[in-house]
Amino acid sequence: MGKNILVAHGGGPTAVINCSLQGVVEAARADRQVDHIYAARFGAEGILKGDLIDLTDVPAAVIAKLGHTPASAIGSCRRKLTDADYPTVLETLRKFNIDCFFYNGGNDSMDTCNKVNELARKENLDLRVIGIPKTMDNDLDITDHCPGFGSAARYAALSAAELALDASGLPIHVVVLELMGRNAGWVTAASAMAARLTDCEVLTYLPEVPVDEEKMLADIEKGFARGRGLLVTVSEGVCGLDGRPLADTGIVDGFGHKIPGGAAQHVTDRIIRKLGLKSRAEKPGLLGRASIPYVSEVDREEAYAVGRYALEAALKGESGYMVAIEARRSPRYGSSLFLAPLDKVANVEKKFPPEWIVDGNRIADEFFDYAMPLMGDGFPEYALLRK
Repeated sequence: MGKNILVAHGGGPTAVINCSLQGVVEAARADRQVDHIYAARFGAEGILKGDLIDLTDVPAAVIAKLGHTPASAIGSCRRKLTDADYPTVLETLRKFNIDCFFYNGGNDSMDTCNKVNELARKENLDLRVIGIPKTMDNDLDITDHCPGFGSAARYAALSAAELALDASGLPIHVVVLELMGRNAGWVTAASAMAARLTDCEVLTYLPEVPVDEEKMLADIEKGFARGRGLLVTVSEGVCGLDGRPLADTGIVDGFGHKIPGGAAQHVTDRIIRKLGLKSRAEKPGLLGRASIPYVSEVDREEAYAVGRYALEAALKGESGYMVAIEARRSPRYGSSLFLAPLDKVANVEKKFPPEWIVDGNRIADEFFDYAMPLMGDGFPEYALLRK
């Protein structure tokens, strides 16, 4: 009798989350050990309800489309499992005779993975559990980077450059761009690429460094006065000196995290009221993590690879690990995969290195040495005629 596998997605999807799903499914189909391939409909919610999608006989042509499909093809959720939920989880795993369980997600999802693995051992359930890394926030520990980050960073860099060109081409207002990133500023840091691609002034604010709003306004006034246009980019979770978000929705998600939002509008309102300058707030929001036209090919390939690797590791008997990426950037970029213990990854948040933040609002070259290979090739060279 062959093995049955179950894949689930947790947390916010990325542009390449389905590439990892494709990697798992295609690797499973190529291995005679695998009998049935299941996916949980809407992640943990589907597991609790016993609502699984059977992917075993889905046409190969449909599975191939996953590589170009944004968001989560099987559905995701922000359900944080409680101790009372885990017996139901085990019941579903037993009901469908699941031998290998894969959870694709970020910090909280790796915690879920770890708890399922520990419970399976305690209950003497012969189950292999492997975490598949996924988060545009790039805040999972041990792995060099996370699938989903490269594409989100590329989107942030190119979108910021386009806004910077608009701001410098008609320098009548300060443009403020808000990007996703509750506690970690990796994606927003990529928006500082606009300073390299254009002749516009660019200031960037990350949640890792508390913002002195008076100094921020003084820097904005000074930057705008140079007459080259000014783009200000902020992480949605950027905080003031009191440690509180500049903008807080007052809502918490299913994992218990505060939902930030409105930072760009907050800064814009301050610019208008305090400085008397025109200002516009821009916020791509979910587009920043779901855009397929801006996807990084490196990101797509690595997302697929971690899915395949997870399946292969589980079939070899490994359990209690997350697939992690080791990268080398010289003389040219390349990466390899390894297994990191789930209990070393779960709930550990990797912040943006403070030494890569210059004067509180500029991003050091070291970040671009790190991130450029992940964002992929083909960055445009613009005609800058006003230099």
